[in-house]
Amino acid sequence: MGTVRDILQVKGHVVYSIQPDCTVFEALSVLVDKNIGALVVLEKDNEKVLGIFSERDYARRVIVKGRASKETLIREIMTENPFTVNENDTIESCMVKMTDKHIRHLPVTDNYNRLVGMISIGDVVKHIIDEQQYIINNLEGYIKGTR
Repeated sequence: MGTVRDILQVKGHVVYSIQPDCTVFEALSVLVDKNIGALVVLEKDNEKVLGIFSERDYARRVIVKGRASKETLIREIMTENPFTVNENDTIESCMVKMTDKHIRHLPVTDNYNRLVGMISIGDVVKHIIDEQQYIINNLEGYIKGTR
């Protein structure tokens, strides 16, 4: 099975982020504009991951609580100290972490805890499907004698 690095080589290293003093409304605007489900919350002028803000945070900590998204700051409702992975982590370990912790997004950090990417459950599933299709194609070629 592959590694997080394999996913990032295909997906790229672009990560959308927001600062903790931005409003929930501003964060939602980025989610809609970029068609994504989560933003990494970074310290100002730093690559240090403070938290993550997702659609789930919005539903559970803003909407259900009757808070106003234009007045609520990200720092008030973000998930602090999110689980992260390293580029060398296996896809299998990411699946286990996502399943056990009931999370859909994992920031990727390097050995110095700097943010280098973000993967989602969709990225993991796509990688697994692509890997299985490659194996199936090779097995079919072997059986048919064309490889």
